[in-house]
Amino acid sequence: MKKGILVLTALALLFAALPATADTVVLRLGETHVADYPTTKGNYEFARLVEERTGGRIKIEVYHSSQLGQEKAVIEQVQFGAIDFTRVSISPLSAFAPAFDALQMPYLYSGEEHMWKVLNGPIGEEFLSSLEPANFIGLAWFDSGARNFYNSKKEIKSVADLKGMKIRVQESKLMMGLVSALGAVPTPMPFGEVYSALQTGVIDGAENNWPSYFSTSHYEVAKYFTLDGHTRVPEILIASKISMDRLSKEDQEIIKQAAKDSMPYQIKLWKEFEKVSEDKVRAAGSIITELTPEALVEFQNAMKPMYDALSPELQEVVKKIRDVQ
Repeated sequence: MKKGILVLTALALLFAALPATADTVVLRLGETHVADYPTTKGNYEFARLVEERTGGRIKIEVYHSSQLGQEKAVIEQVQFGAIDFTRVSISPLSAFAPAFDALQMPYLYSGEEHMWKVLNGPIGEEFLSSLEPANFIGLAWFDSGARNFYNSKKEIKSVADLKGMKIRVQESKLMMGLVSALGAVPTPMPFGEVYSALQTGVIDGAENNWPSYFSTSHYEVAKYFTLDGHTRVPEILIASKISMDRLSKEDQEIIKQAAKDSMPYQIKLWKEFEKVSEDKVRAAGSIITELTPEALVEFQNAMKPMYDALSPELQEVVKKIRDVQ
């Protein structure tokens, strides 16, 4: 592993040392999702804007469907300049900028509008900038909706209804803590095994956004879907600092602005994707439960031990986020 990193670093330094020319610069963007997924389409819009605004001098090639590798490997290659851009979930970036853990806390935002006020304001810019010491340039935020609970047993209308239920979670300390705090039993397992686990009763439920619930057909074996919105974890578009430093300041600014200008398009596509997914599962007979304001407060209050366990630095970040009006 160390040897591979040294090779990538050497290659990055070699390319960085090459003289700039007037020829077209071709940069690569790694994406794990398929070609027609909203984040991938957001990447294509970003690439289109960069090419248009540089008169074709800079072209960004989007490699979807993990063609350049899985998420972790691509992030490492972006860090060392072997790949120029990637779109990832913010979760793995907390290893490079610990403050990103704060953005993943449950029931952090009062709603979608609050989240975008935070991300599009000074706090969001601070988070993007915080990646620079790790050799990344944070460019823009993409939407991935809110995650909700679903199960095969019953409607979830209160915290008590979750007690003892086996809920599939990602292999994440935060998600396991969230489910445990609600009295359920967190059950980590690969995402691809969830359908059969729900079907056979190995687990009672899982949690995810509308499109994932629909596209995986989990609605066929877990018809109870509760709109609790426990987390809103945005996606992020990042660049390699090594790659960006090879460009002129003017071209760097064009790329940064193009990334931000691609956001409304991606967010629009995500909302459309969510609506289609919701309509499909409702039509298929899924039972959708909206929590009462009182029940939602009960869910939020159950998270207090998790917030109390945060470091003083992260508690300060959370306070700043919640103070945004």
